[in-house]
Amino acid sequence: MTTTPPAQPLFGDVLALARESWVREMSRRLAHQGFNDYRRSDALTLRWLVRTSLPLGAFTSTLGVSRQAARKVASGLVERGFAQVNVDKTDSRRRNVELTPSGREYGRAVIEVIHALDDELRTKLDPESIDAARDVLTFVRDTFGP
Repeated sequence: MTTTPPAQPLFGDVLALARESWVREMSRRLAHQGFNDYRRSDALTLRWLVRTSLPLGAFTSTLGVSRQAARKVASGLVERGFAQVNVDKTDSRRRNVELTPSGREYGRAVIEVIHALDDELRTKLDPESIDAARDVLTFVRDTFGP
């Protein structure tokens, strides 16, 4: 029994494959700069942490993940030497995640690659298409997210 694929791929399939391609390209470009362990959560997390330290609890709402997943993201940064977790000076119950010097360097590289990819999209697509795609992706995130 042979099955033929649908004439046009489903939106979810294209979305998943596009995300995989984006992550793979981020990883390739960062490896070219000497950062060989890019993870999916790095881009969003590092863009926040480059600006300021964050309480560990903020990772859950910011990333839209469980406390366990947020701890895993922070632990991954710590294990790779990109971050450290410190006790908050004003509230000993709070733990803050802060980038190390190598984490700041990695964060700047991640931001540079994100901007380069965005710029490449802008040279290949008209602004209306990019705006429409962003609107659709925002709708999907807000409708099916936590």
